[in-house]
Amino acid sequence: QVQLVESGGGSVQAGGSLKLACKYTSSAWCMAWFRQAPGKEREGVAIIYDGAIDTYYSGSVKGRFTISQDEKNNSLYLEMTSLKPEDTGMYYCAAGSSRGGYCLLLTEDYNYWGQGTQVTVSS
Repeated sequence: QVQLVESGGGSVQAGGSLKLACKYTSSAWCMAWFRQAPGKEREGVAIIYDGAIDTYYSGSVKGRFTISQDEKNNSLYLEMTSLKPEDTGMYYCAAGSSRGGYCLLLTEDYNYWGQGTQVTVSS
């Protein structure tokens, strides 16, 4: 059983930055960040895998967000810059399995989830 606890959310103005952290009890091949805005489905934001070597970002955050992992301290991070109001939502870290060695931003591939941390970006 993997336990994950997020922190670092808050309220910022558009153009600002936040760094989210996720402390976990044990890692998985695929470690990811997802987000969910009110009334919308949960969507994948970023993945790190293959021993924190490979990363992948959704098109809406690529170039603005950076995912990283500190395996020694069992921590996952999401550094968010140039934040936009549409980035508002609850952010979740997740641990999951690969598909043939590749990790995808599909919620069904992730077995373990944190309870989330709220990010609010005002215009």
